[in-house]
Amino acid sequence: MNYQDILLKLAKGNEDYIIMTAENRAAIRNITEELGNQFLDTGITEQTLAGTAAGLALRGRKPIIHALATFLTMRAYEFIRTDIGVADLPVKLVGCFPGFLSEANGPTHQAVEDIALMRTIPNMHIFCPSDKDDLIKGIKDIAESNNPTYIRYNDQASHIKHKPFKIGEPEIFGTDREVTILTYGFLFNQAFWASDILASKGIKCRVINLRMLNPINKNLIYQLCSDSGLIVTIEDHYKYGGLYSIIAEIFIEQNYSCPVLPIALENKWFKPLLLNDVIRHEKMHPIDIVNKIENYLLRVKNEYFTEWSTV
Repeated sequence: MNYQDILLKLAKGNEDYIIMTAENRAAIRNITEELGNQFLDTGITEQTLAGTAAGLALRGRKPIIHALATFLTMRAYEFIRTDIGVADLPVKLVGCFPGFLSEANGPTHQAVEDIALMRTIPNMHIFCPSDKDDLIKGIKDIAESNNPTYIRYNDQASHIKHKPFKIGEPEIFGTDREVTILTYGFLFNQAFWASDILASKGIKCRVINLRMLNPINKNLIYQLCSDSGLIVTIEDHYKYGGLYSIIAEIFIEQNYSCPVLPIALENKWFKPLLLNDVIRHEKMHPIDIVNKIENYLLRVKNEYFTEWSTV
C-alpha cells in the first residue's frame, strides 16, 4: 500500500476527509477522480487553500492539503498560523518537494526554512518521514489525529524496514554511544550509511531518526544524548531553527553541555542540481559525514574524550 492508497481508503471510509491541493497533484495524481466530491483543487492559491481548509475543518471536516512546501509554508504562513494553528484545527499540511528533494529548482522553490517556520505556529505538529516506508507507517496515525500537522512529504525508496510508528517518538538504531547522530527526513539514509562506515573504522555510533520534530520526547532525547561523547545533527534545512536549534533548546533546559556538530545549510540556498549531485555538492554524502565527524573527534579528543572514555 502506498500514500495514495491510504488516503483513498481513509476518504472512502469517512466522508469527512477532504483531499485538497493548490494545483500540485504529484502525491495524489492517481486518486483524484476516485475521490469525487472529496477532492478540491483551488488552483495556484496557497492562501486560499489554507483558509478554505480551515473553514471546512470548522464544519467538522478533516482536510489534507497539498502544495509545494516552500509556497505552502511561506506564502500561506499567516493563514496557517491564524486560521489553523491558533484555532487548533485538524488540518494536515503536506509540503511537497521539501529541502533537497526540490533538487534542480532554484532558491524560490527551496523549502529550507520550513521547519523553523512551522515550529513557531501554536499547536502545530511536524512529521518528517525518512522515506516511503516511514511515510506509510506514520501517515494513517497522523491523518487520524486531531492536531494540525505539517508533513514533509517524502516517497523516496526505503533501504531499511522501519519500526512501528508512534506520534512524538523517535526511531533508534544501535546502542553504541561514542557518537550519536540525530536526523530526520531523507538524509536519514545518508546518516545510517555513514554510521556503518564509522563502525568499520572503530567509531561506535548510533543513529536516531526523529520522525517528528514536534511533539518530541525531550526526556528520551536528552537521555540518549547525555551519555554520548559527540552529538551530530544532520538536516537539509538552515542550521538555525531546525533540529540543531531543537537539540540546543533541550540541552539548555537541562543545563547540560557537550560537543555538538551541526551538519546543515549555513544561511544559504543549495545549488540547483539533481539530488545525488546536491548531496555531494553540499557535502552530506555518507563519506562527507564520516570525514566531518572524524575531523571533529580529532580536534576535540584531548579536551572532551579523555575524561569521558574513563567513565
